[in-house]
Amino acid sequence: MLVPSIDLQDGRIVQLVQGERLALEATDPEPWIARFSRFPRVQLIDLDAAKGRGDNAAMVAAICGRLPCRVGGGIRTIARARAVLDAGAHAVIVSSALFRDGAIDLEFARSLAEAIGAERVIAAVDSRGGQVVIHGWKTPLPITAVEAVRALEPYCSEFLYTHVDTEGLMGGTDMHAILAVKRATARRVTAAGGITTREEIQQLDADGIDAVVGMAIYTGRLPLDEL
Repeated sequence: MLVPSIDLQDGRIVQLVQGERLALEATDPEPWIARFSRFPRVQLIDLDAAKGRGDNAAMVAAICGRLPCRVGGGIRTIARARAVLDAGAHAVIVSSALFRDGAIDLEFARSLAEAIGAERVIAAVDSRGGQVVIHGWKTPLPITAVEAVRALEPYCSEFLYTHVDTEGLMGGTDMHAILAVKRATARRVTAAGGITTREEIQQLDADGIDAVVGMAIYTGRLPLDEL
């Protein structure tokens, strides 16, 4: 299944290359809300909240009121997770907060799952160079994605695996890395990071993996009417 991605920064929809360089932006979200309205899942990320420089809370709530969104960005506390769910998100995507002092923070993962329900927690595991990376993909940890997934499985209903090495480059993704994560867990897996073609989406779907796509959609490389 294709999961369209909406990234918000400074009140605009943006697409970044490798999470840093601005590749394109849209000041009017309406055309994209309309285009994504037929999809059963949409990924919505508040980049400003993720980077700790404000948030796009009003915009997040407005979009969640119109699309079935899973929301991530700056979810570091149970209170923040509850606020995002109260704003209309179907689930929260939690990433850096699941790791502390170079290790997996199982205590926080357990507390979050108990507070809001594991069925509403999507654990984001981002990997670059074979290691989990946090803090906007800048801090590598001595942990592999497979190790993280195995440890966090009891506390979430799904994993979002991002292969950062290929993110935003539109050169294809790493199927072997994604499948390794899939084999490590009984939970649902959604993959992101460079997924560009219909063939990749179909291949992932055949393996029971959903595909988050952003750049290829916004640039027109992957026409939505083909899906």
